[in-house]
Amino acid sequence: MSVAGFLAYSALAAARDRSRTAAAIATERDVLTALFGVRRQLGWAGSKVNQAVKALNSGADAPHFAAALTDLRRAAQAVQRAADRITNRQENQAA
Repeated sequence: MSVAGFLAYSALAAARDRSRTAAAIATERDVLTALFGVRRQLGWAGSKVNQAVKALNSGADAPHFAAALTDLRRAAQAVQRAADRITNRQENQAA
């Protein structure tokens, strides 16, 4: 499922559930906002990594490769944190 598809699915599921509190909905909005921001970060970092790999494959130097990988790791960690928040919320609801 694409990120956009997941976000749309999540928004529709949230709209259908009338038993949730405003606080739960606000938390989901925070997570979705974070995911949208991370999506932009991943796109930017992925583009930078692709440029660096292209340069390396052509024999050129890629001085910013380490920074691009750091940005990519940071974005991946943000995705993991958002996924953990969703998982923790689902576990708390099941308990």
